[in-house]
Amino acid sequence: MALTSADLGDGTYRNPVLDADWSDPDLVCVGDDFYLTASSFGRVPGLPLLHSRDLVNWTLVGHALQLLEPARDFRKPRHDCGVWAPSLRHHDDRFWIFWGDPDHGIFQVNAPEIRGPWTRPHLVKEGKGLIDACPLWDEETGEAYLVHAWAKSRAGVKNRLTGHRMRPDGTGLLDEGKVIIDGDRIPGWFTLEGPKAYRHDGWFWIFAPAGGVETGWQGAFRSRGFFGPYEERVVLEQGDTEVNGPHQGCWVRTGAGEDWFAHFQQRGPYGRVVHLQPMRWGHDSWPVLGDKGAPVAVHRKPRLPPQPPSAPATDDDFPGGRFGRQWQWTANPHDGWATQHSGDGLRLSCVRTVDAHDLRRLPNVLTQRLPGTPATVEVELRLDSEEPGARAGLAVLGDAFSWIGIQREADGSVRLVHRFAESVAERERDAAHPREAPEGRARLWIESGAGARCRFSYDVGGGRQPSGQVCAATPWRWVGALLGLFALAPVGGGHAGAASFTQFRITSSFR
Repeated sequence: MALTSADLGDGTYRNPVLDADWSDPDLVCVGDDFYLTASSFGRVPGLPLLHSRDLVNWTLVGHALQLLEPARDFRKPRHDCGVWAPSLRHHDDRFWIFWGDPDHGIFQVNAPEIRGPWTRPHLVKEGKGLIDACPLWDEETGEAYLVHAWAKSRAGVKNRLTGHRMRPDGTGLLDEGKVIIDGDRIPGWFTLEGPKAYRHDGWFWIFAPAGGVETGWQGAFRSRGFFGPYEERVVLEQGDTEVNGPHQGCWVRTGAGEDWFAHFQQRGPYGRVVHLQPMRWGHDSWPVLGDKGAPVAVHRKPRLPPQPPSAPATDDDFPGGRFGRQWQWTANPHDGWATQHSGDGLRLSCVRTVDAHDLRRLPNVLTQRLPGTPATVEVELRLDSEEPGARAGLAVLGDAFSWIGIQREADGSVRLVHRFAESVAERERDAAHPREAPEGRARLWIESGAGARCRFSYDVGGGRQPSGQVCAATPWRWVGALLGLFALAPVGGGHAGAASFTQFRITSSFR
């Protein structure tokens, strides 16, 4: 295990329990198992599925979305679009995930088991600006509902939650919707979003954050009827802690009857990391989260059977040329980008592209999340291409990017190159002087330190050498920085060769 879990081994845990960009988490408990999904935006496969037995130790077990739809809109990267804030539920012996795509509408997929098979996305409600959708099945009456928020960038409105009656089979809505909570009518509240709906103790409950992802708070709303009127209360806010936000969370009850609440914290280039808060119902029947409404840093674990320490996988030997579940493409993939074979190692085709000068525009970058703590990333690379301009490398990708790798030159030589592009730049340029890589091989490293400041180094046969200036990883608008592997070639005819990556490792430099 390269990166350690949040389990401190003494019956306590440290927040965040998922220290990487598992944005907008939602949880469900089924029997003795907990499952979590998160926003995946424009990456594929989407809708990650994580499993735990104790809410602290997590493993990634799959994805519910194999292709983004409509497929024509995701042929190229749309890093901040796609799957926003999904809700995961278990109803009628099936798992359900609803989400809002701000450009297309509200979708759902469902499956008999968490590992699938999952249905293709079904459009529940078409429209722009429909985000953060959450279903609610009322087990007492048999009625079904759906609540969602609004993205002002698409719809022109925000700070309100709209409720609908829904067909019990989740295929569509039964009305035009009604604003059930208007944040503009609550003094001091703004950017109300991310609702999660529940039934408890005779009340309809909606947990929803407001105030913005970096500066806001978590609210709770209750009403005797789904369509309101709702009372509100702030149930979690930063207080004197270092947990800015805290934002967009979900309630889960364990089989032992304990209540817990998961939410995210926005941490710049690291994205939205996941915290776990204790929760109880106060004497006035309102939820009390964390330490009297403030986030906890360390706390006792849930009273559940002990579990071995675990965290979502990062390392990969790419057996048979296959890559692990932690990897996602930056758009819907095409056949031939990655080739299976009899040995170990990832073999990426040098995809011909007019966008060779800008990794942000490439759909064929294979990515995973940047760890939220200082870490060292390393991989072995071999370029098998005679095509002038063909290149492959290891990147830190965001609104700005930097990469280190190997390129075939026009004179037939092979060079170690290190390039970068600022957020406002339209094309990359050298971050260090090119160096000979006579065998077309290199060992590559990125050391991510405090503040996601990254140092690059390489070994082409003469020992490890530093390369270029320290650069700070940057997020996209909503997505944290990504680690990426890629291979490309300029436009032309015929097959442009391939690159092989072996022994991908991430080792923690902290704890």
